[in-house]
Amino acid sequence: MSTKAALKAAKAALDEENYELAITQARAVLASDGNNYFAKLFLGRALEKQHKLEDAAQAYQSAAELKPDDSQAWLGLCSLYEAQGGNKVDEFRQASVHVAEIYANADDKHRCQSTVDKLVGFSKQHGTKTQYKRALEVLLPGSQLYDFLEGRVMHPAQTYTRLIDITEDEEDQSIKQEIATRRTRIGARIGQVTADVKREVFGKSDLERLYQEAINWSTDDEVRRQYEEKLLNRGYEVLVNLPADYKAAKLDQVLTLAEGMVIIQHHFQPAWDLVLETRDLEDLRGLDVNILREYVASFPDSGLGKVLKGWLSSELSPFPAPKHDSSDDEVEAPLSAEDRLLLMTDGLSSAEHSPFSYRLVSDYYLHLEENESAADTSRAGLKSANTEAAKFGMRLQSTRDALNSVLATALVHYQAPRNHAEARKLFEDILARKQNATPALIGLGLIFEENEDYGDAIGFLSRALDADKSNVRVGTELAWCRALSGEYAQAQQELEAYLPDMKADDPRARDLRAQVLYRIGICRWELDMSKKIRKDRDGAYSYFLAAIKTNVSFAPAYTSLGVYYVDYAKDKKRGRQCFQKAFELSPAETNAAERLARSYAYQGDWDIVEVIAQRVVDTGRARPPPGSKRKGLSWPYSALGVVLMNKQEYQQAITSFLAALRINPSDYQAYVGLGESYHNSGRYNSALRTFNYALEPHDGVKMIGDEEKWFARYMLANVHRELGDYDEAITGLEGVLAERPDEFGVLMSLLQTFVEKSWRCVETGLFGRAVSSASDAIKTASQVASSRPNAFNMWKAIGDACLTFSWVQSKGDSLPAEDLRQLFAGSADAGAYEQMSDIDHISLDSVQSSLNGTIQGHMTAILSGILAYKRAIHACSHEIHAQAVAWYNLGLAEQRAFTCADLKAGKRYLRAAVRCFKRAIELEAGNAEFWNALGVATTTLNPKVAQHSFVRSLHLNELNAKVWANLGVMYLLHSDYELAHQSFGRAQSTDPDYAHAWVGEGLIAMLEGKNEEALSHFTHAFEISDSVSVITKRQYALSLFDHLLATPASNDLTALVRPIFALQQLQRQTVHDLPYQHLAALYFERVGNYSAAIEALTSLCTAAEADYEATESLAALARFALAKSDLARNQWAHQDYGSAAENAETALDLSSDAESSGLDSEARTKLRLSAHLTAGLALYCIDRTTDAIAMFKTALEESAHDPDVVCSLVKVLWAQGGVDEKAVAREQLFECVEKSPEHVGAVTLLGAIAALEDDADTATAVKDDLVSLRTKEGLNMSDGSDIEKLLTALAVLLSSSSRRSADEVALSHAQAAAKLSPASPQAWTELAERCEDPEAQQYASSMALQTVQKAVPPYGRLEPQDLAKASASAGSAGDAQRAIALAPWVGDGWETMAEILEGR
Repeated sequence: MSTKAALKAAKAALDEENYELAITQARAVLASDGNNYFAKLFLGRALEKQHKLEDAAQAYQSAAELKPDDSQAWLGLCSLYEAQGGNKVDEFRQASVHVAEIYANADDKHRCQSTVDKLVGFSKQHGTKTQYKRALEVLLPGSQLYDFLEGRVMHPAQTYTRLIDITEDEEDQSIKQEIATRRTRIGARIGQVTADVKREVFGKSDLERLYQEAINWSTDDEVRRQYEEKLLNRGYEVLVNLPADYKAAKLDQVLTLAEGMVIIQHHFQPAWDLVLETRDLEDLRGLDVNILREYVASFPDSGLGKVLKGWLSSELSPFPAPKHDSSDDEVEAPLSAEDRLLLMTDGLSSAEHSPFSYRLVSDYYLHLEENESAADTSRAGLKSANTEAAKFGMRLQSTRDALNSVLATALVHYQAPRNHAEARKLFEDILARKQNATPALIGLGLIFEENEDYGDAIGFLSRALDADKSNVRVGTELAWCRALSGEYAQAQQELEAYLPDMKADDPRARDLRAQVLYRIGICRWELDMSKKIRKDRDGAYSYFLAAIKTNVSFAPAYTSLGVYYVDYAKDKKRGRQCFQKAFELSPAETNAAERLARSYAYQGDWDIVEVIAQRVVDTGRARPPPGSKRKGLSWPYSALGVVLMNKQEYQQAITSFLAALRINPSDYQAYVGLGESYHNSGRYNSALRTFNYALEPHDGVKMIGDEEKWFARYMLANVHRELGDYDEAITGLEGVLAERPDEFGVLMSLLQTFVEKSWRCVETGLFGRAVSSASDAIKTASQVASSRPNAFNMWKAIGDACLTFSWVQSKGDSLPAEDLRQLFAGSADAGAYEQMSDIDHISLDSVQSSLNGTIQGHMTAILSGILAYKRAIHACSHEIHAQAVAWYNLGLAEQRAFTCADLKAGKRYLRAAVRCFKRAIELEAGNAEFWNALGVATTTLNPKVAQHSFVRSLHLNELNAKVWANLGVMYLLHSDYELAHQSFGRAQSTDPDYAHAWVGEGLIAMLEGKNEEALSHFTHAFEISDSVSVITKRQYALSLFDHLLATPASNDLTALVRPIFALQQLQRQTVHDLPYQHLAALYFERVGNYSAAIEALTSLCTAAEADYEATESLAALARFALAKSDLARNQWAHQDYGSAAENAETALDLSSDAESSGLDSEARTKLRLSAHLTAGLALYCIDRTTDAIAMFKTALEESAHDPDVVCSLVKVLWAQGGVDEKAVAREQLFECVEKSPEHVGAVTLLGAIAALEDDADTATAVKDDLVSLRTKEGLNMSDGSDIEKLLTALAVLLSSSSRRSADEVALSHAQAAAKLSPASPQAWTELAERCEDPEAQQYASSMALQTVQKAVPPYGRLEPQDLAKASASAGSAGDAQRAIALAPWVGDGWETMAEILEGR
C-alpha cells in the first residue's frame, strides 16, 4: 500500500475510532517514511485515545520538531498535557507558548489571546504558585506575546501585582519552614538561624525587581507609593541581613530610596528615620532644620518626633524658632522646661533603637546637669549606636563620639571621682581622633583637677580656652585650677575679670556667677589666714554670702559659711545648719559631711551618722581613683564601722574598718574599731594582732589620733581574757587602772577576768589558784561597789566568786569574809536581800552572822553567793532579760546549796531553786537552759514536771548534750534503763566529749552486771572530763578498785596513779566525802605510800568516832571498825607494830558482836581476818610470839584454814624455834598441802623446811610437786622465781647421793628451766650465774636482758630491780650504768661496774 493510501486509511480509522488500525497504518507509513509529519500526528492522536500518553507525547514532539511552525502538533501536545491536569503544567505552558507564538506570527490575535488566557487559567487552577508565576511572566513586557497582545491582556501593573503577591507568600512560607527545620539542630540559636535563612532566601529572590517594575508601570500614585515603601522595607531588611563586606552598596541603594521619599515629601516614617539616623554629623548644626520640622509635623506621635520637638524648642537647638504669620489662627504655646523634659523622655521610651534620639536626650540631660540620667542615657545610646551601625554597615563614629563625650562629661561629675578612670579613657579616645575636641579637653582638665593634678589640669583647660576664647566657663575653671595650685592672687584677678561678663539677671549665668563669687571668696580666705581677716564680714564671708544669694542651691558656699560660723563666729548652731544644708544639696561636700557626722556622733545619734557616712561612700569620693594624688577619706568607713558594730553586725563592721585602713593605714581609731569588731565577732587571734599593731606598729607607721591608748590596751586585755591568757589580761587591766583608777568598765573587766580565771583553774585542777583568783575578784568588787553599788554584773561576779569556794571545799577558810561583810552592809538595805528568804531562810543577818564566825566553810561561801545573787535581782529590777538571768543564777546557787548541805537543810534550798527557775521561765520562756535547770531541780520532787522540762528544753535546743544526759539520769533513777540508754546515746552523739553521758552509760552497764564495760565508760569519762566533775572521779576510782580486787595481784603501780590523783582532787573538792577518803587510803596502801594512808585513815577514825558518839549509829560504828582495821594494817607495813597491834585489837573488839557491829557477814569476816593477821604479825614483830600464835590460830579458825593464813602461822611457829612449835608447823603445813596441793606458797614453804632439816624423802616429794607446778597456767613471775630457786636448792641437796657435783646439778637444773620457760628472765639470769664458760655466760646474760626488757610494763609486770639485775649480768659497762640508773638501790649494777673498772 502506498504512503498516501496508508495515511488515508489511518485518517479513516481515526474517524471511525479504530485506533489500533490507525496506529498500524501510521507506523506502516513511518516505516517507509520516518519523517512523515502527518503519520506522526495520526500516531500521536491514536495513542492519545488509547491513553498511551508517554508514547503519544513522543509522537507529537517528534512531529513538532519536523514542523515547529505548524500548530497541529503543538495543539496535540496541549491537549495531551491538559488531560493530565497538574502533572504536566510546565510542559503545557511550553506547548501553549509555542502555539501562541505561531498564532502571533500568523497575526491571529484572537486565537493567540485565547491560548494565553487558557494557559494562565490552567496554571492558576492546576499548577503551583511558582508555575502560576511562570505563566504570568508570559504577559510581562519584554516578551513577544506581550508586544503582540498589548491592550488585549491585563496591564503589566496588574501582572506585577499578582507576581509580587505570589512571591511574597512563597518567601514567607519558605522562611518559616526552613527556620522550623534548622532551629532544632544542636547548638542552633534562633537569631542566627533566622538571619542565615533570610540571607539565603533574599539572595535568590527577585522581589525587589518586581517592586521596582510595579512602581515603573503603575499609573496610580497610591499604588506606586505603596510599592516604594515595600521596596524600601525590603532593601532595609536585605541590608540588615547582608554580611558586613557587602553592606556598603546596598546602603547606598537604600539611602537613595529613603532620600527620594524625603525629597518628594512622601511621609513614610522608616524613610525619614533612615535619613536622620544615618546623618553622622559632628555638629548638629549641619542638619536640615526643614526636614526636622517636617518630621515633627508629619510624625508627632513617634518617639523621635517627640524628642525632636522638645530639642528644637530647647536652649540647645542651634536653629532659630520658626516665625509665625499673624494670620495664623492657632499658634502652639511654647513648652515649659518640665513639659519639654517629659516629652523627650516619653519619646525616648518609644525610640529605643534610635541613636539620634539618645544623642539629643543625653545632651539635654547634661545641659540640665542631670549627670546620672545623662550617663545612663548615653550608655543606652552607645548600645543602640553599635547595634544600628552593625545593621547599616557604617561606623556612626561622630554619633558615638558625641555620646561618649556626653557620657564622659557626665561621669566627671556623677559620683566623682569613682568614674573618672572610665571618663578619662573615653576623653583620651576622642582626642586620639580629634585633637581639639573642646568637651574632651575640658573633661580631662576637670578630672585632673579632681585628682589634684593641677599642672595637667591647667594644660588641658588652657588648650580648651585657646580653642574657644569666649568660653567663660573654661576660663573660670582654669583660674580655679590656678587657685588650687596655690596661685591665689592670680586666680583672684582672673576670676574678678570674668565676673562682669556674668550678668546677675541672666538665669543661664546664675550658677556660674555663684561659683565664681564663691571661688573669689576662697582665694581671699586663703590669701590671708589671720583670724582677724577671716572674721571680717567684708572679706571672704561677704563673697560666700553673695554666692548663696545668687544661687541658694550652691552647696560649697554653705560649707565655707559653716566653717566660718563654727571656727570664727563661735555659732555652732548656725554652723551646723550650714553644714546640713550643704550636705543636703550635694553629697560631694565631704568636709561638711565630716563635721556634721562628728556633731551627731557626739550626741549619740548613730542612725544619722550612718546616713551621712553611707551617702559619702556612695558618691565614690571616699576612695581616690588609681593614680590620683588626692587623698582618700577614711572617716566615712570608720563611722560606718562604728554604726555597724553598735548594730552587732560585726562582719560588715570589719569590712568597713578594713576599707578605712586601706585608705589611711595610719588611722589609729580605725585599728581600734577593727580590733573591737574582731573581738565581738569571736575572731580573737585577729583582734590580738590588730590591737598589738595599733599599740606598737612594727613597720614604722606613725599612728594618727593615738593620744589616748588606754582603750586599746583595755580591749587587748579583754582579748587575752577571751583567749584564756588570764595573767596577761590581768596585767594589762591593772596597767590601765594605774592610769584611770576609776574607770568602771575596766574595773568590771578585771573583776570578770578574776572570776573566769578562777573557774578555769577549777576546771584544770589548780584549786589554790582558783581560790586566790576568787578572793581577788571579791576584793576588786569592793572597788567597784564604791562607785557603782547597784551594778548587776558586779553582784553576779561576786556570787560566781563565792560559789568557787563550794567547788574547792578544802579552801573554805580562805573566804575573804571581811570584804563580803562590807559589801553586803554598805550596798543597800536589808530589803534588797529578802527574795526567797521565807523559803531558804537566808537573809542579810543570817549571812552576816555566818561571816562573823571564827571558822569559815564552804557553806558560808555558798550562802554569801546566794545573797549576792539576790542583790543582783534587786539591781536589775528594771530590765526583764537581766532579771530572768538573775533568777536563774539564784536558782543555780540554791541548787548548789542543796547539793552541799545536809538532807534536812537541803530540802528548803531545793524548793527555793525550783521557785527561782520557774520565775526565770516566766520572764523568758524561750531559754532552754532555764527549762533544763528546772528539770534537774524537780527530778526527785516531781518526775513528771522534770520530764516535761527536759523535753521542753530539747524542743528549744535539741543539740544540748547536757539536757539529754540529765534526761537519761531521770530515767535511770526510775529504773527505765532502755530510755536512759537512748538518752545517754543521744548525748554522746550530740557531744562525744561530754563526760557525764559516758558516766551514765557506765552506770547502766554496772547495774546490768557488765563491770568491764562500766569501767571502760568510767575511764573514758574521766579522761575527757575537766576537774570540776566529781562523779567522774568517784565512779572511775571506785570501779577501778573493784576491778583490781577482782583480778590477780599486780606489781604494776602505774595504773594506780590516775585514780589516786582523782581521789586527791576529790578530797580537796569535797572535804566530807569520807567513803572516798577511805578509798584513797586503800589506794595509797597499794602503792606503798603508807604514811599518806595512815594520815587519811587516822582522820577517818576521828570523824567516824565523833559521828558514832554523836549518833550511836551502827553505820558509824562499822566505818570506825573498818578504818581501824585498815589503819592497823598500814601501821604494820609502816613498821609501827605497837600501834598496829593496838588498832587491830580495837577493830576486833568493835566487830566482836555480829549483830551490833553494823557489818554484814562477809564484810565482818574479812575485817576480822585482816585484823587477826595484822595483830598476829604485829605481835610477832614486837616479840609477843605467844600472842601472835594465838591470833594466827584464831585467824585460821575464822578463815576455815585458808592456805595463806596457814603459811603465815607456820612461818611464825618455825621462827619461834621450839621443837613442839616446829612439829606443829610441819603438821599444819602437811594438812594444808594435802588440802591444797596446788598452793604454791604452801608447797614451796614445805620444800624450804625439808631442805633446812635435810629431809630427803620430803624434799623428793616436794620436788615432784614443784616440777608439776612450774608448768601451771597463770603462775606469776614471783611464784615462778621461788619455784626455780627452790628446785635448784633441792637438786643440790639431793645431789649428795649422786656422782655429780652440786655445781653441775645446779647448772643442769638452770638449763632445764631455760628450756621449759624461754621467756622467763629469771631462768636465763639463773643460767647466766651458773655458767662457767664465758661465751655461754655472755649468751645467757644477753638472753636474760632481752627477755626482761619484754617483761617490764606495759608488756609485763617486772620491777625495776629485776631489769637492773638483768642489765648488770650482761657484763658491759653500758649495761652496768643502765642498771645503776634503773635501780640505784640494787647492788648488782654497782658490783658489775666495780669489776669492770678494776679490770681496766
